[in-house]
Amino acid sequence: MLSTASPSAPATPSVNDLHYPRDRFMRLPEVISTCGLSRSTIYDLICREQFPSQISLGGKNVAWLASEIDNWMQARIAQRAGGAA
Repeated sequence: MLSTASPSAPATPSVNDLHYPRDRFMRLPEVISTCGLSRSTIYDLICREQFPSQISLGGKNVAWLASEIDNWMQARIAQRAGGAA
């Protein structure tokens, strides 16, 4: 008989291993609700390149990628856990 080794999956995926099979757009009210930041703080952080930029959907419509918001939140959590300010 042939012996096959079963691949072992990692116990917990890292932030970089997260896979978004179908990313989605988040509009500003959902971003505010998800992050707990105000509109002005979000745009201020974008100007300082400390928050994901919005994507133009055409006209005056913009949205954010859910994966980028999730990654930003995970980075903030990791920053706290690492003791960095």
